Amino acid sequence: MDSVLDVFLWLIFPYICLTIFVLGHIWRYRYDKFGWTSRSSQMYESSILRWASPMFHFGILAVFLGHVMGLGIPESWTHAVGISEGMYHFMAISVGAIAGVFTIVGLIGLLYRRRFTKAVLGATTPMDKVMYLMLALVILGGLVNTVSGVAGDYNYRGGVSVWFRSIFFFNPQPELMAVAPFSFQFHAFAAIALFALWPFTRLVHVFTAPLGYLFRPYVLYRSRDAHEGSREGRRGWDKVNTIPRRRP
Repeated sequence: MDSVLDVFLWLIFPYICLTIFVLGHIWRYRYDKFGWTSRSSQMYESSILRWASPMFHFGILAVFLGHVMGLGIPESWTHAVGISEGMYHFMAISVGAIAGVFTIVGLIGLLYRRRFTKAVLGATTPMDKVMYLMLALVILGGLVNTVSGVAGDYNYRGGVSVWFRSIFFFNPQPELMAVAPFSFQFHAFAAIALFALWPFTRLVHVFTAPLGYLFRPYVLYRSRDAHEGSREGRRGWDKVNTIPRRRP
């Protein structure tokens, strides 16, 4: 029999957060469409942003794809295409560790920039601080699980992954998370809580794609060549009209 706390954490709480995630995005798009942006701060500082932002974004993209494979694809499917458990385990740990390090280094750079660049700090909202804290907890928790997988014997694909898919199939199995190691529980709880915060932060820009640029008309640029009705410009300083002094 599952405890009341386990039922709440791994059955009720996920559905609450997913409901907020969906309805929150709908509300944000309808009533704050002009705020649907990442609020770029590149104009305030660009030297750190130039390397920290690509490291974070490409790293988090690799982490996301790894989670799609690890949580969304059943273990039997990878076995069916000839990927042994040992090979999958090696790929998950090696690629996951590299992606996690890239993500954390990029995040540290972004946090340092936001904290010690006065203009960027002034543009930081309280919700930004909460978002960065939750992101850091989720990423660090995932990296701990990846590193601990080298020595650990817990098969998350038979536990956490099955529980994750059961949520979306409306056949939740909270008992699988109840027996998972604490590090996996912490990572899952923080990630679910982040989904509830998502619609109210700058993370909404993840779902924004500039598809309109593919179909908008061309922008016409006109040269500054001389044409009728205009005076041809000349190089150098223009002379200032002066009135000569009269001698007394």
